[in-house]
Amino acid sequence: MTLRFTKGHGTENDFVLVPDLDAELDLTPSQVALLADRQAGIGGDGVIRIVRTADAAEEEVRALAGEAEWFMDYRNHDGSLAQMCGNGTRVFATWLRREGLIGDEFSIATRAGLKGIRFEGEQVVTHMGQWRFVDEAKAQAQGFDALVHVEEAEEITEPYSALSLDLGNPHTVVALPPNVNLNGLRLRRPPAVNPVPPEGSNVEFVRVLGPGRISMRVHERGVGETRSCGTGVCAAAIGTAFWSGDVDASSEYTVEVPGGTLRVRLLPGREVELAGPAVLVADGTTTLV
Repeated sequence: MTLRFTKGHGTENDFVLVPDLDAELDLTPSQVALLADRQAGIGGDGVIRIVRTADAAEEEVRALAGEAEWFMDYRNHDGSLAQMCGNGTRVFATWLRREGLIGDEFSIATRAGLKGIRFEGEQVVTHMGQWRFVDEAKAQAQGFDALVHVEEAEEITEPYSALSLDLGNPHTVVALPPNVNLNGLRLRRPPAVNPVPPEGSNVEFVRVLGPGRISMRVHERGVGETRSCGTGVCAAAIGTAFWSGDVDASSEYTVEVPGGTLRVRLLPGREVELAGPAVLVADGTTTLV
């Protein structure tokens, strides 16, 4: 079949957007993986199907139709389903606004619940909702609750201590020791996380640059290393605030990733907000088998 698509990115975390406004498509994992393939397909870190919330396959998503007309049906690069994608929400929202389907402030539905969106000039702001510790008691007692080993890295022999967080999808945040070069990490293979997360995990490696400013690299489950990760940027800021002793205070972080710069605000009630740019690069059609 002939498929219409838009290619877009948020701080170079790129996606193939597939409009399905009449809910006619049933994309298989292999079709999604082909669309995301950078050699044989369009190429992207993931695929976003744009569909009305009332037509979502999952009952818990359809229950959100009264509060959000549009559902971001997000799939990873390998075709697997994902709860949501922070950078993807901005690209998704930018496409909806370009098509005249929404205003400047609205909510979208994801498998991780409702996400509030607003536009502030060139910035798209996503209210990411609440986050939680995976094992708060252990994290508070030890300062960490997991170990991460990078198999291919520069001068690394011991695993790193890390913090497990849930932002609707799983994250493991590593604060790199001062003697380890963030840019020297070789993230061609998935980092080994212990204990093993039951649904896998995105793994963020963080370097503190100064007050309220950090840099990060990320290996995403089902994808590999990406130029940016919205929920990962939020997790990195939360982890940094936790290790600084003010995770429950309102604060703001600027986070540098290979694809650009994002802003994270930690809000009362352990909620978090993400702001950054979104770009629609091209529109086209492709043949899908």
